[in-house]
Amino acid sequence: MTTLEFSYSLHKLSSSLKPFALKLTRDMDDANDLLQDTMVKAFTNRDKFTEGTNLKAWLYTIMKNTFITNYQRMVRRGTFVDTTDNLHYINSSDTQIENGAYGNFTMDDVQSAIGKLDEVYKTPFMMHFRGFKYHEIADKLQIPIGTVKNRIHIARKLLKEDLAVYQHKN
Repeated sequence: MTTLEFSYSLHKLSSSLKPFALKLTRDMDDANDLLQDTMVKAFTNRDKFTEGTNLKAWLYTIMKNTFITNYQRMVRRGTFVDTTDNLHYINSSDTQIENGAYGNFTMDDVQSAIGKLDEVYKTPFMMHFRGFKYHEIADKLQIPIGTVKNRIHIARKLLKEDLAVYQHKN
């Protein structure tokens, strides 16, 4: 196969390789880079291609190996790709400082809401929250399992109403 024929075959197959590159990278720019790297490697190593074999499979193999090599190189460097707007992670440090006040206020509100529940609802709810199974709660409280499920459901409903201020709004 002449260089011109090989180049034409590469060009013809490049459109079928792009979806595979996009599947590997999940980013259009990275997919274009991977496709370009694949084409360059294929063209520079055209003498290693055996005429009469499947060119498309050979290109897929080059692309897959190029992707794996690039990924391993990135992992070894310990870097990450910053995909955030304005690249605000680039110069961030390893330590993070968080304001715990919001979490403390929230936990106080949750504890207060649980404290407002009638004991008949609070006990099964807290047991379930601590990991007890429905049948274990039913045995311990000596009530039917359906009653346990109902009381936990009612407790959740009351807590949801009491803590509606924290509900995520779209």
